[in-house]
Amino acid sequence: MIISLILSCNNSRILVNTDGENISINREIEPVKQVEDIVNPYKLNLDKTMNKVLSFSVNNYSKNDGDYNTAIGNLMADAVLELTNPVFKDRTEKNIDMVLLNHGGIRSILPKGKVTTKTAYKLMPFENSVVVAALKGSVVFEMINYLKISNKAHPTSGLELVINADDSYEKIQIGGKAVDSEKLYYIATNDYLYKGGDRMEFFKKSDTLYKLNYKIRNVLLDYFSIHDTLNPKADQRFIKLKH
Repeated sequence: MIISLILSCNNSRILVNTDGENISINREIEPVKQVEDIVNPYKLNLDKTMNKVLSFSVNNYSKNDGDYNTAIGNLMADAVLELTNPVFKDRTEKNIDMVLLNHGGIRSILPKGKVTTKTAYKLMPFENSVVVAALKGSVVFEMINYLKISNKAHPTSGLELVINADDSYEKIQIGGKAVDSEKLYYIATNDYLYKGGDRMEFFKKSDTLYKLNYKIRNVLLDYFSIHDTLNPKADQRFIKLKH
């Protein structure tokens, strides 16, 4: 209950007291049959959809399995490259050169066993969509420096980055070729990162953006449906030498 006091004819009011009750929602609350009868058909259909088996995972995979690249991160970045490049090429007659996602965007493990629709929703509960930014090679070098100092296994595909023990670069290649500071590269990412999320400010230097209208979650759903067995690996795409 809210009690207010009228001070004058202009209907100005001042809150003088509030009184309320905190009602906890828990399993002790008795269900209402009429409501359950309405909800249950939708719940059953949703459960059927979310539990649909799409693929099989050989092992458990976590974003914390490696320092610079992980099996699950590689899977997500490779999935984006595999499934969005045909869309991009069809619209622009160009190819995506590489993919960069963010470590924090992986929200769950990929568990061993059956991979379902629910698995994709747990991995990517957000509504982020794939976009492609055109970046000059000189800006790509800023991206490389970001990856070097971030100390996180941000998912990449198409990039080969080897850092020496003294933090100098042993290899910087995209598509198997050394990065050219004057070349224009097409980098697939998500709309959150393009806007500077996770401090990826270098994306803001792109003046050309392609929106593919393809959510990353849908990329995963399609990828799982195409590949009946998932056995991703951490590899040499981004490593730091110890000696």
